[in-house]
Amino acid sequence: MTKPETTLFTPHSLQGLKLRNRIIRSATLEGLCGPDGQATEPLIDLYRQLAAGGCGLLISGISYIAEEGKLIPTGLGAATDEQLAGLAQLAAAVHQEGGILCLQLGHSGGQGHSRVCGRQPLAPSAIALAQYTELPQEMTLSEIEETVAAFAAAAERARQAGCDAVQLHAAHGYLINQFLSPLTNRRQDAYGGDLTGRSRFLLEIVSAVQQVVGKDFPLLVKLNGSDNLEGGLEIDESLTVAKMLDAAGIAAIEISSGTPASGSQTPIRLGHESGAEMAYNVVLSRVIKQQVNCPVIAVGGIRSLHVATGLLRTGQADYLSMCRPLIREPDLPNKLQSGSSDKSTCISCNGCLKTMLKGNFRCVVP
Repeated sequence: MTKPETTLFTPHSLQGLKLRNRIIRSATLEGLCGPDGQATEPLIDLYRQLAAGGCGLLISGISYIAEEGKLIPTGLGAATDEQLAGLAQLAAAVHQEGGILCLQLGHSGGQGHSRVCGRQPLAPSAIALAQYTELPQEMTLSEIEETVAAFAAAAERARQAGCDAVQLHAAHGYLINQFLSPLTNRRQDAYGGDLTGRSRFLLEIVSAVQQVVGKDFPLLVKLNGSDNLEGGLEIDESLTVAKMLDAAGIAAIEISSGTPASGSQTPIRLGHESGAEMAYNVVLSRVIKQQVNCPVIAVGGIRSLHVATGLLRTGQADYLSMCRPLIREPDLPNKLQSGSSDKSTCISCNGCLKTMLKGNFRCVVP
């Protein structure tokens, strides 16, 4: 097998970040932290392997910005100054292997569990939905203001810890996505109604983060191109939101889709390791890429060198993001670049996700 010659492995600059290639490790919930949200040695070792494996950019698993936004008991935290030390160790380990770390910031919102976040979950509206495990409480205006400030404070902690960028999780049915979606947001105040109102929360977070860390510190957003739910966010409104984000000066938009209630079209789909089912979100990301100036990241079902290079060559994406293949093969980028492999051996079984809550995050396929 010959060594591939492709722009996939050409160094590239993302708002000042010098990436060694265009392969991004998409945020992956590992569940390897302690109850205090501190990064542990197993988590740090995992990121050290990923950085050594050749990814251009590593995006962390979702880091909660406030205790009431905590998704799982063993999630990574960026909510308090006490969690700075662990974040700094994580960033240092990545840098020691020549990697670049982007800390993903998020809030579970109505998808949270009271036994984890310590209170009735918060959401834009107090409605019962399939994607919620319990009835959430509608956020007050003061709680919205506090949450915006919490996102900004978490971004500043990421910067202080030595992370190279931050990403807002505005997809997959989490809190920001809940505000964007007409299905989950039934508010009648300034944060609801039409898309202008429903996007206010996200845009206020973007502005608050930029004010704290500066516009030179890269800020990425993970956005649903579609919720894949009747009555949810769809591509026409997502495109408008993407244009708003582009105008606000963000560094890149990663386009995903789905929520836990989206059936076979959830964010992490089964059995798409070959054929037309690969790169299943590109039908959405290409629409957005055609109409924004900032870089667009394609994610979901990207498994082979052929597909990845084809997406770049045809201008359907600027970067390619992977999740499960890098759980099985942390060194996959190096393998693809060296020519020792042309495709991930991941079979998209989702067995790895079942290990996440057991503190033994790994691929389960021999």
